[in-house]
Amino acid sequence: MGKRDARVDAYIDKSAAFARPILTRLREVVHAACPEVWETMKWSMPHFDYEGPLCGMSAFKEHCAFGFWKGSLIVENPSTEAMGQLGRIRSPKDLPPKKTLTAWIRKGMALNEQGVKVPRASKAKKAEVSVPADLEKALGRNAKARAAFAGFSPSYRREYVEWIEEAKRPETRRKRVATSVEWMAEGKPRHWKYT
Repeated sequence: MGKRDARVDAYIDKSAAFARPILTRLREVVHAACPEVWETMKWSMPHFDYEGPLCGMSAFKEHCAFGFWKGSLIVENPSTEAMGQLGRIRSPKDLPPKKTLTAWIRKGMALNEQGVKVPRASKAKKAEVSVPADLEKALGRNAKARAAFAGFSPSYRREYVEWIEEAKRPETRRKRVATSVEWMAEGKPRHWKYT
Protein backbone atom coordinates (compact mmCIF):
# COMPACT_ATOMS: atom_id res chain seq x y z
CA MET A 1 0.00 0.00 0.00
CA GLY A 2 1.29 3.44 -0.90
CA LYS A 3 1.66 6.43 1.35
CA ARG A 4 0.30 9.95 1.06
CA ASP A 5 2.24 12.85 2.52
CA ALA A 6 0.53 15.76 4.29
CA ARG A 7 3.20 18.07 2.86
CA VAL A 8 1.84 17.34 -0.64
CA ASP A 9 -1.65 18.32 0.58
CA ALA A 10 -0.20 21.57 1.94
CA TYR A 11 1.67 22.20 -1.33
CA ILE A 12 -1.50 21.78 -3.38
CA ASP A 13 -3.50 23.97 -0.98
CA LYS A 14 -0.90 26.77 -1.20
CA SER A 15 -0.76 26.63 -5.01
CA ALA A 16 -2.58 29.11 -7.24
CA ALA A 17 -6.27 28.41 -7.90
CA PHE A 18 -5.63 27.34 -11.53
CA ALA A 19 -2.98 24.80 -10.36
CA ARG A 20 -5.00 22.95 -7.71
CA PRO A 21 -7.18 20.89 -10.08
CA ILE A 22 -4.14 20.05 -12.24
CA LEU A 23 -2.03 18.87 -9.30
CA THR A 24 -4.94 16.99 -7.76
CA ARG A 25 -5.65 15.17 -11.01
CA LEU A 26 -2.01 14.26 -11.55
CA ARG A 27 -1.77 12.98 -7.98
CA GLU A 28 -4.87 10.82 -8.34
CA VAL A 29 -3.72 9.37 -11.67
CA VAL A 30 -0.33 8.46 -10.17
CA HIS A 31 -1.98 6.74 -7.18
CA ALA A 32 -4.47 4.91 -9.40
CA ALA A 33 -1.74 3.64 -11.74
CA CYS A 34 0.66 2.76 -8.92
CA PRO A 35 -1.13 2.02 -5.63
CA GLU A 36 2.25 1.30 -3.96
CA VAL A 37 3.63 4.78 -4.67
CA TRP A 38 5.07 6.82 -1.80
CA GLU A 39 4.73 10.59 -1.81
CA THR A 40 7.58 12.77 -0.67
CA MET A 41 8.92 16.30 -1.09
CA LYS A 42 12.17 16.83 -2.99
CA TRP A 43 13.51 20.27 -3.83
CA SER A 44 10.32 21.69 -2.21
CA MET A 45 8.13 19.96 -4.83
CA PRO A 46 5.91 16.85 -4.62
CA HIS A 47 7.52 13.66 -5.89
CA PHE A 48 6.35 10.08 -6.15
CA ASP A 49 8.64 7.15 -5.41
CA TYR A 50 8.23 3.52 -6.38
CA GLU A 51 11.37 1.43 -5.98
CA GLY A 52 13.23 4.70 -6.52
CA PRO A 53 12.22 8.09 -7.91
CA LEU A 54 9.31 7.79 -10.35
CA CYS A 55 7.89 11.22 -11.15
CA GLY A 56 7.25 14.69 -9.77
CA MET A 57 5.03 17.71 -10.21
CA SER A 58 5.27 21.40 -9.47
CA ALA A 59 3.25 24.60 -9.65
CA PHE A 60 4.52 27.98 -10.77
CA LYS A 61 2.87 31.39 -11.12
CA GLU A 62 1.21 30.68 -14.46
CA HIS A 63 1.73 26.98 -15.18
CA CYS A 64 2.34 23.54 -13.71
CA ALA A 65 4.91 20.94 -14.69
CA PHE A 66 5.04 17.17 -14.48
CA GLY A 67 7.92 14.92 -15.31
CA PHE A 68 9.30 11.44 -14.97
CA TRP A 69 12.65 10.73 -13.37
CA LYS A 70 13.54 8.54 -16.36
CA GLY A 71 11.55 10.66 -18.79
CA SER A 72 13.87 10.15 -21.75
CA LEU A 73 13.07 6.43 -21.59
CA ILE A 74 9.33 6.92 -21.08
CA VAL A 75 7.94 9.86 -23.08
CA GLU A 76 8.53 10.03 -26.81
CA ASN A 77 8.85 13.56 -28.19
CA PRO A 78 8.82 15.33 -24.81
CA SER A 79 8.14 19.04 -24.65
CA THR A 80 11.16 21.23 -23.95
CA GLU A 81 8.97 24.22 -23.17
CA ALA A 82 9.16 23.76 -19.39
CA MET A 83 10.48 21.51 -16.65
CA GLY A 84 9.41 17.88 -17.06
CA GLN A 85 8.23 16.28 -20.27
CA LEU A 86 4.70 17.71 -20.61
CA GLY A 87 5.52 21.39 -21.18
CA ARG A 88 3.56 24.22 -19.57
CA ILE A 89 0.33 22.87 -18.13
CA ARG A 90 -2.10 25.77 -17.65
CA SER A 91 -5.34 23.81 -17.23
CA PRO A 92 -6.46 20.18 -16.83
CA LYS A 93 -7.23 20.21 -20.58
CA ASP A 94 -3.47 20.49 -21.26
CA LEU A 95 -2.87 17.10 -19.65
CA PRO A 96 -2.59 13.98 -21.80
CA PRO A 97 -5.46 11.48 -21.51
CA LYS A 98 -5.57 9.40 -18.31
CA LYS A 99 -4.84 6.27 -20.36
CA THR A 100 -1.61 7.79 -21.70
CA LEU A 101 -0.47 9.02 -18.28
CA THR A 102 -1.23 5.62 -16.77
CA ALA A 103 0.80 3.85 -19.47
CA TRP A 104 3.76 6.18 -18.85
CA ILE A 105 3.55 5.68 -15.08
CA ARG A 106 3.51 1.90 -15.51
CA LYS A 107 6.46 2.10 -17.89
CA GLY A 108 8.36 4.11 -15.26
CA MET A 109 7.44 1.53 -12.63
CA ALA A 110 8.76 -1.29 -14.83
CA LEU A 111 12.02 0.58 -15.42
CA ASN A 112 12.48 1.04 -11.66
CA GLU A 113 11.65 -2.62 -10.98
CA GLN A 114 14.27 -3.68 -13.53
CA GLY A 115 16.85 -1.27 -12.12
CA VAL A 116 17.29 0.46 -15.49
CA LYS A 117 19.48 3.56 -15.37
CA VAL A 118 19.18 6.50 -17.75
CA PRO A 119 22.30 6.59 -19.93
CA ARG A 120 24.34 9.68 -19.25
CA ALA A 121 25.55 11.82 -22.09
CA SER A 122 29.30 11.65 -22.48
CA LYS A 123 31.09 14.84 -21.64
CA ALA A 124 32.89 16.58 -24.44
CA LYS A 125 36.59 16.65 -23.71
CA LYS A 126 37.96 20.17 -23.49
CA ALA A 127 40.86 21.02 -25.74
CA GLU A 128 44.26 21.32 -24.13
CA VAL A 129 44.94 24.89 -23.16
CA SER A 130 47.32 26.90 -25.31
CA VAL A 131 49.93 28.67 -23.19
CA PRO A 132 50.36 32.35 -24.17
CA ALA A 133 53.85 33.46 -25.19
CA ASP A 134 54.37 35.81 -22.23
CA LEU A 135 53.55 33.08 -19.70
CA GLU A 136 55.70 30.58 -21.63
CA LYS A 137 58.63 33.01 -21.50
CA ALA A 138 58.16 33.67 -17.75
CA LEU A 139 57.95 29.92 -17.03
CA GLY A 140 61.18 29.44 -19.01
CA ARG A 141 62.98 31.60 -16.46
CA ASN A 142 61.66 29.70 -13.40
CA ALA A 143 62.27 25.95 -13.30
CA LYS A 144 60.11 25.37 -10.19
CA ALA A 145 57.12 27.20 -11.67
CA ARG A 146 57.58 25.42 -15.02
CA ALA A 147 57.66 21.99 -13.31
CA ALA A 148 54.58 22.84 -11.20
CA PHE A 149 52.65 24.11 -14.23
CA ALA A 150 53.51 20.96 -16.18
CA GLY A 151 52.33 18.83 -13.25
CA PHE A 152 49.04 20.65 -12.83
CA SER A 153 45.81 19.12 -14.09
CA PRO A 154 44.42 20.60 -17.33
CA SER A 155 41.79 22.52 -15.35
CA TYR A 156 44.42 24.16 -13.11
CA ARG A 157 46.48 25.17 -16.16
CA ARG A 158 43.33 26.50 -17.86
CA GLU A 159 42.45 28.61 -14.79
CA TYR A 160 45.84 30.34 -14.87
CA VAL A 161 45.78 30.91 -18.64
CA GLU A 162 42.21 32.26 -18.62
CA TRP A 163 43.00 34.59 -15.71
CA ILE A 164 45.97 36.02 -17.57
CA GLU A 165 44.10 36.34 -20.86
CA GLU A 166 41.15 38.10 -19.21
CA ALA A 167 43.35 41.08 -18.31
CA LYS A 168 42.25 44.18 -20.21
CA ARG A 169 45.38 46.30 -19.79
CA PRO A 170 48.96 45.26 -20.58
CA GLU A 171 50.20 46.25 -17.10
CA THR A 172 47.50 44.08 -15.50
CA ARG A 173 48.50 41.18 -17.70
CA ARG A 174 52.20 41.56 -16.78
CA LYS A 175 51.29 41.65 -13.09
CA ARG A 176 49.13 38.53 -13.45
CA VAL A 177 51.92 36.67 -15.24
CA ALA A 178 54.36 37.56 -12.44
CA THR A 179 51.87 36.56 -9.73
CA SER A 180 51.09 33.31 -11.54
CA VAL A 181 54.76 32.34 -11.79
CA GLU A 182 55.27 33.20 -8.11
CA TRP A 183 52.31 31.03 -7.04
CA MET A 184 53.28 28.18 -9.35
CA ALA A 185 56.82 28.20 -7.95
CA GLU A 186 55.19 27.54 -4.57
CA GLY A 187 53.10 24.74 -6.14
CA LYS A 188 49.84 26.63 -5.67
CA PRO A 189 46.86 26.29 -8.02
CA ARG A 190 45.20 29.51 -9.19
CA HIS A 191 42.46 29.41 -6.52
CA TRP A 192 44.75 28.20 -3.73
CA LYS A 193 43.19 30.59 -1.21
CA TYR A 194 39.91 28.66 -1.40
CA THR A 195 41.22 25.10 -1.23
